Amino acid sequence: MRLLWYVALLATTSLAGAQKLPWQGRLTGASMENKRPQYVQYLFPEQVSVAAGKDAVIDLHFRVNPGMHINSHTPREKWLIATRLLVIDSPELSVSRVEFPAGEDYTLASMPKDKLSVYTGEFVLQAHIVAKRGQHIMQGALRYQACDANSCYPPREAPVAVDVIAK
Repeated sequence: MRLLWYVALLATTSLAGAQKLPWQGRLTGASMENKRPQYVQYLFPEQVSVAAGKDAVIDLHFRVNPGMHINSHTPREKWLIATRLLVIDSPELSVSRVEFPAGEDYTLASMPKDKLSVYTGEFVLQAHIVAKRGQHIMQGALRYQACDANSCYPPREAPVAVDVIAK
C-alpha cells in the first residue's frame, strides 16, 4: 500500500536562492509556522549512509508531546485527518514507500463507545529510499493533526531532513 504523498513543487525564496518546502515561508521574515506550537517533533536520524542505487530503509523517529495524540495514518473515521509523510523527490533520491506503525486504540471520556486509532509518545516510520552515489538531503514533513483530551488543533507539518550519503 502506497502511503506516501509526493510533493513536486519547490517554492523559491529571494534570500540567496535558498529553497523552501511548499508549506514553509508563507510570511516574509519570521515564518508563521515557527510561531505556531508543534505537537510532534522529528527526533532522528540526522544522517545515514546507504548503498548507492539499492533499496534502503531509514527509520524516522518522532515524538508526540505528552498529553497529546495524533490520528494514525489510517483513522477509523473518514472525516479525521490522517498522518502522512510529505517528501520531495529528486532525480538523485526517491522514496518508494513509507511504512507506518499500527495505531493504538484511544477512547475519549466524552465518547466512551468510540475508539480512535492514534499515535502517542514515540513512534517510528520506515522510509524506503533509493539514492544515487553522493550526498543528498531527504526533505519533507510529517503532516498531522494533534488533539488533547478536550479538543483538536489545526493540522501542522513537522519538518524532516536527513542527510543521505550513498556509497
